Amino acid sequence: MACGSCGTTENGVPKGCKSNGNCGSGTCGSGSNKLAVFDWLSNMTLPSGQEKFNIFEVRFKNGRKHFYKNPDNLPVTMGDIVAVEGSPGHDIGTVSLAGELVKVQMKKHKITEDHEDVKKIYRKASQRDIDIWQQSRAKEEETQRKGREILGRLGLQMKLSDVEYQGDGNKATFYYTAETRVDFRQLIRDLAGAFSIRVEMKQVGARQEAARLGGVGSCGRELCCSTWLTDFRKVTTSAARYQQLSLNPLKLAGQCGKLKCCLNFELDTYLDALKTFPKQDLVLKTEKGEAVFVKMDIFKNHLWYTYKEERFKWFRLTLEQVLEIIALNKNNEKSISLEEYEADVVLPEKVDFEDAVGQDSLTRFDAPKTSKRRRNNKNNNNKKPIGAVASKTQNKPNPRRKLQAKQQNNPLVQNKEQSQGQPQQQSKQKPRPRPRPSAEKNTNPNANTNQDQPKGDVKKPNKPRSNNNKNRNNNGPKNGNDSEK
Repeated sequence: MACGSCGTTENGVPKGCKSNGNCGSGTCGSGSNKLAVFDWLSNMTLPSGQEKFNIFEVRFKNGRKHFYKNPDNLPVTMGDIVAVEGSPGHDIGTVSLAGELVKVQMKKHKITEDHEDVKKIYRKASQRDIDIWQQSRAKEEETQRKGREILGRLGLQMKLSDVEYQGDGNKATFYYTAETRVDFRQLIRDLAGAFSIRVEMKQVGARQEAARLGGVGSCGRELCCSTWLTDFRKVTTSAARYQQLSLNPLKLAGQCGKLKCCLNFELDTYLDALKTFPKQDLVLKTEKGEAVFVKMDIFKNHLWYTYKEERFKWFRLTLEQVLEIIALNKNNEKSISLEEYEADVVLPEKVDFEDAVGQDSLTRFDAPKTSKRRRNNKNNNNKKPIGAVASKTQNKPNPRRKLQAKQQNNPLVQNKEQSQGQPQQQSKQKPRPRPRPSAEKNTNPNANTNQDQPKGDVKKPNKPRSNNNKNRNNNGPKNGNDSEK
């Protein structure tokens, strides 16, 4: 957030580089740029006679920043790639801050203008310098992988977290973490022989390692230490106790494995709010017995107490009620029971969201989807008994049965069927179980077909019958041999 195009015009209108989230100069802090600073003094002119501050802040890999002089008064602006003094050789970096804000940053880091760490800017980086710089940066991942293999072969108790090449490619800095002191003299010899470069080892802490590598925290945002937090203060578990948080190390630890830095952000506010609350080890004396503290809600000013003898039930009290009981106890008086105090506590009604049309759903006009199981159960429940189905089929005219009656009245069709032979027709039929004789006979000939079926089965009115059953029913009474069988 520091390029000149992100400033404002003379009329106060924002310029904007119109990159829609990605700065064209690479210094707006969006994306992978860490610890970026917004130059809110970029559109202000200096008083007459005052020279521009000649020290610039240059950013390197993973947010590493240093201050450099500009003795040759080069036309350097924010976002320019420059070649600066290295040890030895030169390094390539990007100007991240210029002007009067550099004084503020130097004062914050307690660095003066004549400090030995303030080196000088050689020139603006040429295309050749940029090509060498990019080639060196491309070798960092492979160098880190091979360096870890060498560490494993030597058996050193240290973790290699990052590798950074210098801009000219003649030097590499290896960042590592270790719990104890490590003798890495042999490691430096092996690394220098493997990569033919000058090696520098630099130890960092767990928080510095997380700040360099970056990541996303449990809150869903980028790590504070890699975006804006520069000073790492001490964090203790008492900060979690004051904020009424459970001492769960899995939830309180950050990506670095230490306690989260954000536990200190609201600690002062909680400490100010807790000044009006009584001590947690204070015992309340009531007519029913002594009550001890369980928990509290700082935002709602509610406290929960329970009796020593009956710890299975908690009683919600307001802060004013608790202070009233404490005042009575100081006068050697016992208060009424906690049940009576809890009955006087008025809880605010929870207001849910309600839209203008009364919480109507957008899919209220859509047809509900019914599953196949519900559909089959519904069809089974709607089935009628056999007698009702049979009476319904008697009233409906069936065209096949009309044709059957015509064939019975025609003697030519009957003689033709008898000449074909009944045994041949029976051989084609599948064996069927003989139906049980019914106690009552139905006078209607069309109802005989319903009596042959078992009572559990339901006959559908529109289901056509097979021709074999029709011929057997029609030819049965006329053939005497079949009737005897």
